[in-house]
Amino acid sequence: MRICVIGCGAVGSLFAAHLARSGDHEVWAYDVWKEHTQAMRERGLRLSGAADFTVQVNATSDPGEIPRCDYGIVATKAIHTKSAIAQAARAFDDQSAVCSVQNGVGNEELIAEHVKYVIRGTTFPAGHPIAPGHIGYDIKGDTWMGPFEPTATPMAKVEELAAALTAAGMNTIALADARGAQWTKLIFNASTNPVGALTLLHHGAATRFPPTGQLFEDLIAEGEAVARALNIALHGDPRALVQKGASAPGKHKASMLQDVLARRPTEVDFMNGAIVRWGEKTGVPTPLNRALWALIKGLEHGWRDP
Repeated sequence: MRICVIGCGAVGSLFAAHLARSGDHEVWAYDVWKEHTQAMRERGLRLSGAADFTVQVNATSDPGEIPRCDYGIVATKAIHTKSAIAQAARAFDDQSAVCSVQNGVGNEELIAEHVKYVIRGTTFPAGHPIAPGHIGYDIKGDTWMGPFEPTATPMAKVEELAAALTAAGMNTIALADARGAQWTKLIFNASTNPVGALTLLHHGAATRFPPTGQLFEDLIAEGEAVARALNIALHGDPRALVQKGASAPGKHKASMLQDVLARRPTEVDFMNGAIVRWGEKTGVPTPLNRALWALIKGLEHGWRDP
């Protein structure tokens, strides 16, 4: 089986490294970060932290080099989904399936513009780049995936990819309906990411500091109200994810905080912005999510046009 990981930053590299180490599949890593793909070709892909190993991966920044693949795993920032799948789409045919393991909601619709079968996924493992070819593995966790409903993806494809990832060490649960898992992670992200980004607190510190810990709780409640209005049964409690992240070793910085520190565009439109949009559609007030969305957008605007 040939699998292409599209977007090999922190999370994508975790998937690529584990799949390559298993030796059961041909793994390709595609990323526009040329220094990273070059380092992977020359020295291999190294993980350190929750796991520590180095493995050889077929890595490229030229989408024309990617051969036809059975499966794709999209792990780019949500703001890059549209361009990334357009670049890599030639690697997939009518028998291939592509899975999003990205933050937020709305990525699957963009992937489906280019690929016949799409898999809805969400993942908890997290990390951060240390150097080209070297990723810090901060938090272990499960991945959940299921068919993206509009594409009528066969469940057998979901199960085959989930089994490959689990055998490679990335425990993955195949679900007939993955919306609940995706929204659980969405609500977790929409509560923790913008608060960390605005306060510059790492996840554990923001969880344990009473004012921001209470803000997490209030944001989660808004997201849960929207999910109920959409008749989506959450796959677990977002609060448990907050505590799991807070108890992880080290001082993990949420991805949005990493973006803010680097003055990069964030995924807030796909997180808090998505909750606000669905709240408007269902008549559920989301004032806290709207406020944090506006603050992050204002911060981004300040970098572009101070």
